Amino acid sequence: MRILASILALHISVHAADITISDAATLRSAFQNLKPGTVLKIAPGEYPGGHHFSGIDDLTLEALDPKQPPHFKGGSSALHFSRCQRLTLRHLKISGQSTNGINLDDGGQRTDPVKGITLDHLDISDIGPTGNHDAIKCSGLDELTIRDCTISGWGGQGIDFVGCHKSKIVGCKFIGKPGFTASAAIQLKGGTSNVIVEECQFKNAGERPVNVGGSTGLDFFRPPDAAYEGKDLTVQDCIIEGSLCAAAFVGVDGALFTRNTIRFPEKWIFRILQETAGERFTPCRNVKITDNKIIFRRAQVQIEVNIGANTAPETFTFANNRWFAEDRPDRSKPKLPAAESGGVYGTDPR
Repeated sequence: MRILASILALHISVHAADITISDAATLRSAFQNLKPGTVLKIAPGEYPGGHHFSGIDDLTLEALDPKQPPHFKGGSSALHFSRCQRLTLRHLKISGQSTNGINLDDGGQRTDPVKGITLDHLDISDIGPTGNHDAIKCSGLDELTIRDCTISGWGGQGIDFVGCHKSKIVGCKFIGKPGFTASAAIQLKGGTSNVIVEECQFKNAGERPVNVGGSTGLDFFRPPDAAYEGKDLTVQDCIIEGSLCAAAFVGVDGALFTRNTIRFPEKWIFRILQETAGERFTPCRNVKITDNKIIFRRAQVQIEVNIGANTAPETFTFANNRWFAEDRPDRSKPKLPAAESGGVYGTDPR
């Protein structure tokens, strides 16, 4: 046993190191010689984007001084990690990328997800600005945590999950900016399941601030035979302000939307859609919308729930929501695809 312990200790000492980065030159040198278990502590300053890593496990990139995060500027993507298990990115600033801010993927191995990535206190801005360009793009990841990040200005999705599972997005802020073609702040599609979005804030954060589901090409689903875009997804304790709607449920089979505050959507409050066709796919169904505070204006919202073809809106559950049309309290009660129990209408929930 002592011999085995000595061998393991030697292995760790060879492969793991704490390296302090002081400028772009030392950053490039460190990136060329990364080993599993390396911790890069990056000093304040500006650094170029455009870095790609593959197959390096237990890697950490973090600010030397969390109060002065290093700034990765430009490039197609600032940082692209392929099959890097248990990666941690902490206290970094990223802006000005033309494709994605951060790209995380499973290397195309759709039945073998990458596990244990943590993104913590990232500030990502000005991605795109037009086209399908994401601040954080995630494909084939399990047990992912995105915590306390701020995303402002993006072309496609703020955070895009394609076939991700058992993950959490918590305490993040999404702020839309003029000139950026944001479609969603968070999108959960391509076979994504068992994901919790909680305590996040959205302000004018794309056409669909929370896209619960989506539309994915058949070659990108994880698992490959998934019969849904999203399943068992939860959005709770969030604040959603502005945008065409608060949330869209798109090809999802089971979701919970609860204890959220919705403020002044511009056209609809919710959307129920089916954008992925085929015999194997279930219609959008089994969503529970409960205990939310919904403040809107009748001058903007004529139809509360936009319902598309090939969906099952009768399977939705509405309960204990508080609806308030600020400009017409007498017209606060919504027309819903299923009867609501315990709803409160016309009383300001604020």
